[in-house]
Amino acid sequence: MKKLLSGNEAIARGAYEAGVHFAVAYPGTPSTEILEDVATYDEIDAQWSSNEKVALEVGIGAALAGSRVLVAMKHVGVNVATDPLMTFSYIGVNGGLVLVAADDPGMHSSQNEQDSRQYARFAKIPMLEPADSQEAKDFVQSALEISEEFDTPVMLKTSTRISHAQSLVSVRERADIAIRPYEKDMSKHVMMPAYARPRHVAVEERLEFLREYAEQTTLNRIEWRQKKIGVICAGICYQQVREALPDASVLKLGMCYPLPTKLLAEFAANVDQLYVVEELDPFMEEQIKVMGIEVQGKGLFPLTGEISPNLIAKKILGQPLTQSLAADMDSEAPVPARPPVLCPGCPHRSVFYTLHKQKMVVSGDIGCYTLGALQPLDAMDTCICMGASISTGLGFEKGNPALKGKVAAVIGDSTFFHSGMTGLADVVYNQGTTLTMVLDNRITAMTGHQHHPGTGSTLKGNPTVALDIGAICRALGVKRVREVDPYDLAALDAVIREEAAAPEPSVIIARRACALLDKSIKEVYVIDTERCISCGLCMKLGCPAIVKDNKTMSIDVSLCVGCGVCVQVCRSNAIVKAGDQDA
Repeated sequence: MKKLLSGNEAIARGAYEAGVHFAVAYPGTPSTEILEDVATYDEIDAQWSSNEKVALEVGIGAALAGSRVLVAMKHVGVNVATDPLMTFSYIGVNGGLVLVAADDPGMHSSQNEQDSRQYARFAKIPMLEPADSQEAKDFVQSALEISEEFDTPVMLKTSTRISHAQSLVSVRERADIAIRPYEKDMSKHVMMPAYARPRHVAVEERLEFLREYAEQTTLNRIEWRQKKIGVICAGICYQQVREALPDASVLKLGMCYPLPTKLLAEFAANVDQLYVVEELDPFMEEQIKVMGIEVQGKGLFPLTGEISPNLIAKKILGQPLTQSLAADMDSEAPVPARPPVLCPGCPHRSVFYTLHKQKMVVSGDIGCYTLGALQPLDAMDTCICMGASISTGLGFEKGNPALKGKVAAVIGDSTFFHSGMTGLADVVYNQGTTLTMVLDNRITAMTGHQHHPGTGSTLKGNPTVALDIGAICRALGVKRVREVDPYDLAALDAVIREEAAAPEPSVIIARRACALLDKSIKEVYVIDTERCISCGLCMKLGCPAIVKDNKTMSIDVSLCVGCGVCVQVCRSNAIVKAGDQDA
């Protein structure tokens, strides 16, 4: 039977078919849907963890206990999980474990576009890279088999295009895989120096066996066509190459680390011109050149962003695919701007409006609220990585005494559980006075409303303990913990002024559910044109429901959710409930 599946759906299906017992992740685009789909299979125990490091550590425990395990995260999440990953490479597995790393070339939803292939080489573990949804499913099975055969974690690298594009997939029934018995092995599982030293030797020996495997596996294949041009590629680049160069011979690498050196040499010896097409780093190109093989790669293709079929055709053939496509690709006609924006009624909007008005230095974080950096809110100074807001806020205060009392660290509820608590502990321990604002919208919103330790629900929808952010802050030593409704501008303004001036650490929890979760019926607002003086104050909120046409402001009632924040901003009382403008 065949189904139309995205790459993420296919990976989830692959976990099901391969007999995975346990799956764990932290949500992050473009990987989020993997665990959401895994959770639909009753045979697999699946959970969100508080961050990627914890997710991998839980996965390691499950694999050592004997389960087949899938762990998923986006590329920057691998940074968080690297600490256990490097040592896990030494320990090896019991049940197989596959770590999915979803890269984001082009930075569609990420703060960088790092290349996860480097982590496979760094940790000295194998990496597979599927080129479509069918391979995304099948490679989960292959990764688990390699994991158990070679006693190693295996990485499965996807990209945004693979994760979200759909293609037909042949599906089958679930394999009946028994949980392996657990056996205590201190010399293999306890990585103190005396035990770790021989395990490093084992890792190097394993890598040599994997290199031999790479030469024989059907994951890597040569597709002979005309031999004037030969291209080495993997993943989504295989699809782009086949579209751009249908007559070229291709060495398609499903296993992109370690590389099959003999197969590469054979392919190179039988083509006239050799190219390697890969997005981001010259990962394969550098290794191929070390082998003494002449190949063209990053001299033609960029180190940044995605690679298109048109670009491949232009760089290798010297002409685009078609003249019409070339005109489309190369057109200098301006494209209408469509910047991201906070949703109508978003509870974060008033927070950033107020912080900007008070001229605070705002140390930001990863989430919907990152959009508070954009005009017209213009209220964020930094955005680095998950949880960095609180630590960086303390650094602002320590690095420039003139900023003391003027710094606010802004973090979301899910991100607070992810990696904000340690930063807050550091503020308390090192006698900072940084104001931390937890924007608690009751969900992991930006990635599509996933639960976290504060929501009271698991990934599977089971009720659980909802951790209390305020109680946690107090337990970490913060004595000043305030809660405020971000829809109440006067109260919000007052509490920020008070807590920013406090001579000790303080936390404000701005609590209001995500506007997309609040399904209650509210009265919408309109602008009374008789009262409106076109001052533009309402436009400073950046609400997409408020529209300016020349100098006239109006509210699109199809977008308004009735939060009432704009009413509090208007000084001429021109914003009224719909139906009251004529009263």
